[in-house]
Amino acid sequence: MDIILKYFADFTEEQIEQFRRLEALYREWNEKINVISRKDIDALYERHVLHSLALAVLCPFDDGAEVIDIGTGGGFPGIPLAIFFPNVNFLLMDGIGKKIKVVNEVAEAIGLKNVTAIQGRVEELKGRTLDFAVSRAVAPLKDLWTWINPIIRRGQKSDELPNGLICLKGGDLSNEINDTGLKRIVQAWKVHDIFPEPSFEEKFVVYIPKLV
Repeated sequence: MDIILKYFADFTEEQIEQFRRLEALYREWNEKINVISRKDIDALYERHVLHSLALAVLCPFDDGAEVIDIGTGGGFPGIPLAIFFPNVNFLLMDGIGKKIKVVNEVAEAIGLKNVTAIQGRVEELKGRTLDFAVSRAVAPLKDLWTWINPIIRRGQKSDELPNGLICLKGGDLSNEINDTGLKRIVQAWKVHDIFPEPSFEEKFVVYIPKLV
């Protein structure tokens, strides 16, 4: 928890308590359902919570924005972002029902009112549009973009970036970015430049704006 407070100093007491409770909850659920790798659970706040919050730094969502977390797994980046932005509505989706169960239980336990978690695949989502899509290492950028571009509405629900896809990626991204055919509009930032921790040296935030 200390590593979160190292970089953020303006949380409410409620937000601090919500972040603080994550460790015990994820440890408890990880004993039943393996949602976080065993080697990572001891570094939950750095490798999962802080990592997720890199998106919040680069793309502060406006109040009332609607954000979908694709392939949320155990709730990352969606749960930390929902704590960070209590006035933003988050839809967390994953194809594995037991992971959605964990997300729902964690969200309820810490009193998150701005999270809806459902089992399913984003390409099956019909009749709904949102402002932003987020994800973490779920699929190649080309696939993510194919899935989300039809459901992202035009506009700008962040002071920093127009609506679009903003996701967490690792390693050499040159081929992934080239494969999208959108190289000239893709932006990427090093997470290590935001949070200079050793575990983020090969981590990136990638953004693609909504296209017509």
